[in-house]
Amino acid sequence: MTSNVEPLRKARPCPECRRPSSRESYPFCSERCRNLDLSRWLNGAYAIPVADDEASTEGENGSTARQPGED
Repeated sequence: MTSNVEPLRKARPCPECRRPSSRESYPFCSERCRNLDLSRWLNGAYAIPVADDEASTEGENGSTARQPGED
């Protein structure tokens, strides 16, 4: 039995193994590839970079922001 439903998004290759992605595990092709990616995030293999100016904004002007309730 075929369906006349068109996909909502264009098919893309799996970021892990480059096979076509499946609708159930999008953007991955399978639960295996999805879990491999999740495992890398949880183990710290992936990291979101922090810009230097975001990390050093507190020390540049010599003062820190006051928290509500501080007097």
